[in-house]
Amino acid sequence: MKMPLAFETDDGIGTRATLGLIVLKTDETIEHEFRCFVPTDGVVLYHSRVQMAADVTAESLARMREDIPRATSMLPETAPFDVIGYGCTSGATVIGPQGVAACIHEHYPRAAVSEPLSAARAAFEALGLRRIALLSPYVEPVSRALREAFQASGTEIGAFASFDEGRESVVARMTPRSLLAAIEQTVAGQEVDGVFMSCTNLRMAPVLAEAERRIGVPVLASNQVLAWHMMRLAGVQDAVPAGGRLFGVSGLEQAA
Repeated sequence: MKMPLAFETDDGIGTRATLGLIVLKTDETIEHEFRCFVPTDGVVLYHSRVQMAADVTAESLARMREDIPRATSMLPETAPFDVIGYGCTSGATVIGPQGVAACIHEHYPRAAVSEPLSAARAAFEALGLRRIALLSPYVEPVSRALREAFQASGTEIGAFASFDEGRESVVARMTPRSLLAAIEQTVAGQEVDGVFMSCTNLRMAPVLAEAERRIGVPVLASNQVLAWHMMRLAGVQDAVPAGGRLFGVSGLEQAA
């Protein structure tokens, strides 16, 4: 009988940080865009999917609360997660950041938790943004809840516009060029400190830098702020070319 082959072990591939990401079943964009924002050198990112209806409504978003714990449980249980993110801005708005954190902590109580709503608030604070232009793809009840959530935390909405589209499959296919045009149209003639384009299914990574160049203020988007916030919570300070002005902010001292 042959002896078993010898082997050795190390600390795994997340030598700098181990991140987890809960992705909506209907999201076709966030995983691709996170590759633009998260470095691969020593940072590992694991994904799980959570059930979500094809149409975005306050009711369908609220139902996700029941499924987030199960989706979290499908992440590799032996991975020492530093941060676990929930990839839905509108879902975090309806469920609430504390509700999202409670769902994730059922299985990973020691991991820091982020979602795009809290990440956006942290980004506004880090960049000193007080009055923003807010754009969304959502139907009005969902957009209204998002506006109210930002206003409740002290952010002034200086301009607002929405595509008023509830179908995720359509949102994922809006072209980056049309998103750029929407930003320019919304901020024209408005006095704002920055822009936030909400929704992880929108393809904003290709146009962030160009949007900032054209309008002269920071431009933020859901995937970008979530990746930035998760990395900073994990102690990863890397700047990335696609990250815009936000990734020039090294830490969370102002945003904690």
